Amino acid sequence: MADSFSKKENFKKKVQKAKEKALKREERKTSNNKGKGLDDMIMYVDANGQLTSTPPDNSNVEEFDINNIQLGAAPIEEEEIRKTGIVTFFSDKGYGFITEDKSKENVFFHSNNCTELVKKGNKVSFEKERSPKGFSAIDIKVVK
Repeated sequence: MADSFSKKENFKKKVQKAKEKALKREERKTSNNKGKGLDDMIMYVDANGQLTSTPPDNSNVEEFDINNIQLGAAPIEEEEIRKTGIVTFFSDKGYGFITEDKSKENVFFHSNNCTELVKKGNKVSFEKERSPKGFSAIDIKVVK
């Protein structure tokens, strides 16, 4: 009994795939990088960002002082530690608010953090401290 047309076509496809696979295997053998030196495998990036096999010209390279290089985030500028402001509110219970002179921000304070007796309208100097509910003033002194 003779083979059908589709069986012959499938057989031809199988034979063709086997030939292609053999060709690819031979191509990989001839163009592999095994046994090549490191110099043959190194690529360089030129000034335009293109890959090239020629090393760059180092005649006009700037010298950097390694000690001046800073890693990480930009340095934070130190704020002045003592701030000044005016007591805008003072409660009988011992807490109040100071309005900063520069930022016009209200800062909470408690009379326990005062080194001197303060009243509403006094000009004071203080240090800001971060608290769970925002900033609070500590080490409060009346400015005369």
